Amino acid sequence: MNIKKSIDELCSRANKSRLDVGDYDIRQKNDMLKNLCQLIKQNESKIISFNKKDLVIAKRKQLSDSFIDRMTLSPDRINSMINCIRHIIKLPDPLYKKTRTTKLQNGINLSQMRVPLGTIAIIYESRPNVTIDAASLCLKSGNSVILKGGSDTLHTNQYLVQLIESALKKQCMNSNLVQLVKTTNRQALKYLLKKSDHIDVVIPRGGKSLIEMIMQESKIPMIKHLDGNCHVFIDRDANHKIAFDVSLNSKVQRLGVCNAMETLLIHEEYPVKKSVEILSALRDLGIEVRGCSQIKKIFTKSKTAKESDWYREYLGPVLAVKIVKSLDDAISHISKYGSMHTDAIISQDKDAIKTFMQKVDSSSVMVNTSTRFADGFEYGLGAEIGISTDKLHARGPVGLIGLTNQKYIVTSKGKIRQ
Repeated sequence: MNIKKSIDELCSRANKSRLDVGDYDIRQKNDMLKNLCQLIKQNESKIISFNKKDLVIAKRKQLSDSFIDRMTLSPDRINSMINCIRHIIKLPDPLYKKTRTTKLQNGINLSQMRVPLGTIAIIYESRPNVTIDAASLCLKSGNSVILKGGSDTLHTNQYLVQLIESALKKQCMNSNLVQLVKTTNRQALKYLLKKSDHIDVVIPRGGKSLIEMIMQESKIPMIKHLDGNCHVFIDRDANHKIAFDVSLNSKVQRLGVCNAMETLLIHEEYPVKKSVEILSALRDLGIEVRGCSQIKKIFTKSKTAKESDWYREYLGPVLAVKIVKSLDDAISHISKYGSMHTDAIISQDKDAIKTFMQKVDSSSVMVNTSTRFADGFEYGLGAEIGISTDKLHARGPVGLIGLTNQKYIVTSKGKIRQ
């Protein structure tokens, strides 16, 4: 296989297909997504069969349990994929509507219009649901998309893209709007990342090493998602039931996800008995507690946390726990060790909550709420391409609006500048 030729042709097809997006009205796009829902439901057993092929290989490679969990598709997870598409269908079309029309003193009429970003390359690792989420969001927002999934889910992704292509063809839409890089050769990705003349934006979904590699290899603008080192801070006056429920849910509801809590911070004036109750419950659920010296004193079943633990995104059954002296101490810890993803405060103090919301510089700040809600579907976006920790263009869960940009539209009756 000539990798460069294959990538060149793929990029060329993507660029040509994007010229058609203005021809597709909202009904046609939504009908295509409805058809995709039907195809996924009708072929559920086949999807699971292809997924099992990938899982057999993954287990043979002795990949981690959390990685295997992320790449596994079950009937429930397939149904969640369908529900995400249905939610996207319900969302209003963001494209080509003039807004904020203003007649200026110089006689021109100025307005803005949302338009697609263009051709998007999405690089992701283990989760095959990203194939469906990314394609659905990109298609509704008028973008063409090149998908580069992980080699570990190649069988699953290839079949899912076949279903997407079938849905596009049924609605007489260009099937090249969604394409998958089918080779597992790493040189293909490196060459793809050089195609700045064809690709407008790169969106990586994966670990820090993937993002660092893309930053080294490519000059294409990127909407990136760094580590999900998420914190929950229990303030001194926190309601104990809320603190207990949110702490457990943030950590154990699902371990291998970017919005799971990785560090628990507890105010030194929060009752020791209540702190121990939370830590004991976490341990009973299989969570290894790595604590500071004060945690070690009150909870002897914990291990000693190292400096490196405060930076860690475990994506597994390990939690770092620290006693902090004050709200400011908690904020300083999050600022130093956090990844600007999602951080929560459990408190009844309105002033403390206000300070936390203003000073914690994360893409999502939760108040008396589980970090697990930091998700495009839960935010009503239908689905998400990823959770951006960047500060430019898009931040937090990136949905339809995050996959568009704006341009100015100027009209007049032959107005010329004096």
